[in-house]
Amino acid sequence: MNSTPLSARLRYSFDNAMARGLSAQIALLTVATFLVIVLATIAVVLTHTTHPGTSFLGMIWISLLHVLDNGNISNESGSGWYVFVMLVVTIAGLTVLAALFGIVTNGINDRMEALRRGRSRVVEQRHTLILGWSPQIFSILNELVVANENQRRACVVILADRDKLEMEEEIRSRVPRRNRTRIVCRSGSPLDLSDLEIVSPQTARAIIVLAPEEDDPDTAVIKSLLAITHHPHRREAPYHIVAPIKNPRNLEVAELAGRGEAQIVLGHDLISRITVQTCRQSGLSVVYTELLDFEGDEFYFQQEPKLIDFSFGEALLAYETSAVIGLYQEGRARINPPMDTAIAAGDQIIAISEDDDTIVLSGRTVSPAEDAILSGRAQAGRPERTLIFNWNSRTPGILCEMDNYVAPDSMATVVVNEAGEYSIPPLSRLHVTIVRGDPTDRATLDNLDIGSYDHVIVLSEADALGVQEADARTLTTLLHLRRIKDANPRRFSVVSEMADLRNRDLATATRADDFIVSDQLVSLMLSQLSENPALQPVFDDLFDAEGSEIYLKPIEDYVVVGRPLDFYTLVEAGRRRGEVAIGYRIDAQSENAAVQYGVVVNPIKSQTVTYAPGDKIIVIAED
Repeated sequence: MNSTPLSARLRYSFDNAMARGLSAQIALLTVATFLVIVLATIAVVLTHTTHPGTSFLGMIWISLLHVLDNGNISNESGSGWYVFVMLVVTIAGLTVLAALFGIVTNGINDRMEALRRGRSRVVEQRHTLILGWSPQIFSILNELVVANENQRRACVVILADRDKLEMEEEIRSRVPRRNRTRIVCRSGSPLDLSDLEIVSPQTARAIIVLAPEEDDPDTAVIKSLLAITHHPHRREAPYHIVAPIKNPRNLEVAELAGRGEAQIVLGHDLISRITVQTCRQSGLSVVYTELLDFEGDEFYFQQEPKLIDFSFGEALLAYETSAVIGLYQEGRARINPPMDTAIAAGDQIIAISEDDDTIVLSGRTVSPAEDAILSGRAQAGRPERTLIFNWNSRTPGILCEMDNYVAPDSMATVVVNEAGEYSIPPLSRLHVTIVRGDPTDRATLDNLDIGSYDHVIVLSEADALGVQEADARTLTTLLHLRRIKDANPRRFSVVSEMADLRNRDLATATRADDFIVSDQLVSLMLSQLSENPALQPVFDDLFDAEGSEIYLKPIEDYVVVGRPLDFYTLVEAGRRRGEVAIGYRIDAQSENAAVQYGVVVNPIKSQTVTYAPGDKIIVIAED
């Protein structure tokens, strides 16, 4: 038998009802008000103290007016009992209205607090969803803003375990230009299934998963992939997900978690490859940045019925304002295929162009300057000497990539600031030596005989230090290297890794050959793949040591210099060697940031340029 007093049970039920929220509280007040009005009406009707001719419903209306407007009591007259009952109704009305105002005010405050905390549900269609927060997010947002310039209602939604107002403030300071793109921030964990519901992944056009800044970011990325692909309310259609993975050993697990719906970018491998390629070819990082961002020329796929039965080599000269680099055939991207490869119905050309509407056949008859084209000269590789400052998480990958490119008996010296165990991967062509020294100390640099090296790489210490402190040490090392380079008659390349894109402008004063901003390049690739998933095989081919890659080669090996030549002539010179010419670099402008350090990608082919010794032709070639 229940021994709980009735009053306690009623109080418990009342507390539960009030705890249900604003709607329940208003409903209870409405019921209480109705009871007061009915009881007051019954009291005056049964005692026959109502005004003559007033019905029961009319008395209810009068009581309701006393509840809503307490000023009505001053106009009442009649028996003392009637006035007393109306006074009680008026006092009850004051209490009800005060409670109602308090409940509504608290409800509005709670709603405003929920909005401030970023917990309201997003109702968007075909938005780009970013899960997580890292320094990469600002480069990604800037790129997506440019990519969405021709969209009417573009939206980017961010879900991160951070305060909504803090996220919005940082975005306003780092992404000043929005154009037509709306950026919506929500607070929550990308690993939490209920938090994911807030940002509506089911209606997202693309999802970008960012790696958090922690010791094991791959685990968080894999968990986010699982949360998306195995969500109980997931959509039936496949998702388009792009995610970075740091450790190649986690690639298989990430692909399993993605269920074939995720494109995985090996960020560290990408930076390692670009660092190695760039240190051996000054200006290459500018080429990659030009191709990966949305500001300049980009990769496009397009069918061209008029080129059916033409060869790939013939297609190279068919466009005035676009550079054909490959073919998409039978579901496979082929970069720089054999020049006699036939273009069949249904094939797509892969071209570099300013926009998709600029890929237009020129319709002109091309006559390259035959007397300016030189035959190929085979250049035997020689052992190279590379000096690497600092050891970070990318150093083993850089050494492995370098081993794929250099000639046998090449050597690399790694200068580390602290003694410790450094794991050197198995290498076949490259001999690695580790020495102790502080790269910011001029005496250390003088003892290394830097002039005897072909390439110098300054890696970031951001793994161990803060981003700004690491970049400050990099800048100090680069300034010392500038003085050494100016005083040394032997030319060597200097490539540095910057952690923060904003410090690149400061680094230009050091006159290094190239700057690798690792987070930016990974961000650019994530942005490109989120907009066009078909680009992944193109990137895989271009950044891999196998197959065709981008090279900057001496232009005097291809054409006669010192006379005006159009770019058709350079394209033809490359075609005869089985290479695709996509641009050039003017050596005299290699230190001028205002003109992209002399790099021109996808020039208008009919325009003439007078090249000089030291200038480079940018080609896609197998070696």
